[in-house]
Amino acid sequence: MSEKNPITVFASHAFEESDDYLRLFEFLEGVDSFYYLNVSKPENVPLTGGLQAIKDELIEQIKAAEAVVILSSTYELRLDIVRFIMDVAEANSKGMIALRPFGVSADTPQELQQRCQEIIEWNDREMVDALRRQARGEDTSRWEVLDFPGFDADGPTD
Repeated sequence: MSEKNPITVFASHAFEESDDYLRLFEFLEGVDSFYYLNVSKPENVPLTGGLQAIKDELIEQIKAAEAVVILSSTYELRLDIVRFIMDVAEANSKGMIALRPFGVSADTPQELQQRCQEIIEWNDREMVDALRRQARGEDTSRWEVLDFPGFDADGPTD
Protein backbone atom coordinates (compact mmCIF):
# COMPACT_ATOMS: atom_id res chain seq x y z
CA MET A 1 0.00 0.00 0.00
CA SER A 2 1.34 3.37 -1.01
CA GLU A 3 0.16 6.76 -2.16
CA LYS A 4 -0.10 5.32 -5.66
CA ASN A 5 -2.06 2.27 -4.47
CA PRO A 6 -4.34 3.36 -1.59
CA ILE A 7 -6.84 1.04 0.07
CA THR A 8 -10.35 1.85 -1.14
CA VAL A 9 -12.79 2.17 1.75
CA PHE A 10 -16.57 2.36 1.83
CA ALA A 11 -18.18 3.57 5.09
CA SER A 12 -21.86 2.96 5.70
CA HIS A 13 -24.03 6.02 5.27
CA ALA A 14 -27.64 6.92 4.70
CA PHE A 15 -26.75 9.59 2.14
CA GLU A 16 -25.62 12.02 4.81
CA GLU A 17 -22.31 12.69 6.53
CA SER A 18 -23.10 11.74 10.12
CA ASP A 19 -20.79 12.60 13.00
CA ASP A 20 -19.44 9.03 13.11
CA TYR A 21 -18.92 8.99 9.35
CA LEU A 22 -16.80 12.15 9.55
CA ARG A 23 -15.06 10.93 12.73
CA LEU A 24 -13.95 7.70 11.01
CA PHE A 25 -12.10 9.61 8.32
CA GLU A 26 -10.64 12.05 10.86
CA PHE A 27 -9.13 9.04 12.66
CA LEU A 28 -7.71 7.64 9.40
CA GLU A 29 -6.28 11.03 8.36
CA GLY A 30 -4.26 11.12 11.57
CA VAL A 31 -2.31 7.95 10.74
CA ASP A 32 1.16 8.44 9.22
CA SER A 33 1.96 6.45 6.07
CA PHE A 34 -1.55 5.02 5.70
CA TYR A 35 -3.09 5.76 2.35
CA TYR A 36 -6.75 5.21 1.58
CA LEU A 37 -9.37 6.44 -0.84
CA ASN A 38 -12.90 7.04 0.42
CA VAL A 39 -15.25 5.63 -2.22
CA SER A 40 -18.42 6.21 -0.19
CA LYS A 41 -20.24 9.24 -1.53
CA PRO A 42 -23.10 10.30 0.75
CA GLU A 43 -23.55 13.44 -1.34
CA ASN A 44 -24.54 11.34 -4.40
CA VAL A 45 -28.23 11.16 -3.52
CA PRO A 46 -30.22 10.03 -6.57
CA LEU A 47 -32.87 12.65 -7.29
CA THR A 48 -34.96 10.41 -9.50
CA GLY A 49 -35.57 6.69 -9.75
CA GLY A 50 -36.75 6.09 -6.20
CA LEU A 51 -35.55 3.17 -4.10
CA GLN A 52 -33.99 1.33 -7.04
CA ALA A 53 -31.79 4.34 -7.87
CA ILE A 54 -30.63 4.49 -4.24
CA LYS A 55 -29.77 0.78 -4.31
CA ASP A 56 -27.94 1.13 -7.63
CA GLU A 57 -25.86 4.03 -6.26
CA LEU A 58 -24.92 2.07 -3.13
CA ILE A 59 -23.99 -0.99 -5.22
CA GLU A 60 -21.70 1.13 -7.38
CA GLN A 61 -19.97 2.65 -4.34
CA ILE A 62 -19.52 -0.70 -2.56
CA LYS A 63 -18.15 -2.43 -5.67
CA ALA A 64 -15.44 0.24 -5.85
CA ALA A 65 -14.28 -0.61 -2.30
CA GLU A 66 -11.79 -3.17 -1.05
CA ALA A 67 -13.26 -3.08 2.48
CA VAL A 68 -16.53 -1.93 4.02
CA VAL A 69 -16.80 -0.22 7.41
CA ILE A 70 -20.18 -0.54 9.09
CA LEU A 71 -20.86 2.22 11.60
CA SER A 72 -23.02 1.06 14.51
CA SER A 73 -24.71 4.46 14.57
CA THR A 74 -25.83 4.11 10.94
CA TYR A 75 -27.14 0.63 11.72
CA GLU A 76 -29.19 2.03 14.60
CA LEU A 77 -30.61 4.88 12.48
CA ARG A 78 -31.17 3.15 9.12
CA LEU A 79 -31.35 -0.59 9.64
CA ASP A 80 -32.85 -1.16 6.18
CA ILE A 81 -30.02 0.61 4.34
CA VAL A 82 -27.27 -1.02 6.42
CA ARG A 83 -28.71 -4.49 5.85
CA PHE A 84 -28.72 -3.79 2.12
CA ILE A 85 -25.11 -2.55 2.32
CA MET A 86 -24.08 -5.73 4.13
CA ASP A 87 -25.93 -7.90 1.59
CA VAL A 88 -24.12 -6.17 -1.28
CA ALA A 89 -20.76 -6.43 0.49
CA GLU A 90 -21.27 -10.16 1.09
CA ALA A 91 -22.40 -10.73 -2.51
CA ASN A 92 -19.23 -9.00 -3.74
CA SER A 93 -16.89 -10.70 -1.23
CA LYS A 94 -15.94 -7.45 0.51
CA GLY A 95 -14.50 -7.71 4.01
CA MET A 96 -16.70 -5.96 6.57
CA ILE A 97 -15.52 -4.21 9.71
CA ALA A 98 -18.01 -3.11 12.37
CA LEU A 99 -17.13 -0.05 14.43
CA ARG A 100 -18.53 -0.23 17.95
CA PRO A 101 -20.76 2.63 19.13
CA PHE A 102 -18.71 5.76 19.80
CA GLY A 103 -18.55 7.26 23.28
CA VAL A 104 -21.21 5.10 24.89
CA SER A 105 -21.10 1.84 26.77
CA ALA A 106 -23.54 0.11 24.44
CA ASP A 107 -22.97 -3.27 22.85
CA THR A 108 -22.38 -3.66 19.14
CA PRO A 109 -25.66 -4.88 17.60
CA GLN A 110 -25.81 -8.69 17.43
CA GLU A 111 -26.37 -8.75 13.66
CA LEU A 112 -23.16 -6.77 13.08
CA GLN A 113 -21.25 -9.16 15.34
CA GLN A 114 -22.51 -12.09 13.30
CA ARG A 115 -22.08 -10.70 9.79
CA CYS A 116 -18.87 -8.63 10.01
CA GLN A 117 -15.45 -10.23 9.91
CA GLU A 118 -14.08 -7.86 12.55
CA ILE A 119 -15.56 -5.74 15.33
CA ILE A 120 -13.26 -2.94 16.45
CA GLU A 121 -13.07 0.01 18.80
CA TRP A 122 -12.58 3.67 17.87
CA ASN A 123 -8.81 3.42 17.74
CA ASP A 124 -6.80 4.50 14.69
CA ARG A 125 -4.37 1.59 15.00
CA GLU A 126 -7.19 -0.98 15.13
CA MET A 127 -8.90 0.72 12.19
CA VAL A 128 -5.80 0.66 10.01
CA ASP A 129 -4.92 -2.93 10.92
CA ALA A 130 -8.48 -4.13 10.24
CA LEU A 131 -8.58 -2.31 6.89
CA ARG A 132 -5.25 -3.84 5.86
CA ARG A 133 -6.44 -7.33 6.80
CA GLN A 134 -9.87 -7.06 5.18
CA ALA A 135 -8.82 -5.17 2.05
CA ARG A 136 -5.48 -6.75 1.21
CA GLY A 137 -5.14 -9.75 3.49
CA GLU A 138 -2.00 -8.21 5.00
CA ASP A 139 -0.61 -9.64 8.21
CA THR A 140 -0.64 -6.77 10.65
CA SER A 141 0.70 -8.39 13.78
CA ARG A 142 2.60 -5.69 15.58
CA TRP A 143 4.03 -5.45 19.04
CA GLU A 144 3.01 -2.67 21.33
CA VAL A 145 6.11 -0.88 22.59
CA LEU A 146 5.90 0.52 26.09
CA ASP A 147 8.31 3.14 27.30
CA PHE A 148 9.14 3.14 31.01
CA PRO A 149 10.84 6.34 32.18
CA GLY A 150 14.15 5.65 33.89
CA PHE A 151 14.75 2.39 31.99
CA ASP A 152 16.22 1.48 28.62
CA ALA A 153 17.00 -1.82 26.88
CA ASP A 154 19.93 -2.45 29.26
CA GLY A 155 18.01 -1.77 32.50
CA PRO A 156 17.78 1.22 34.81
CA THR A 157 19.36 4.47 33.63
CA ASP A 158 21.28 6.79 35.90
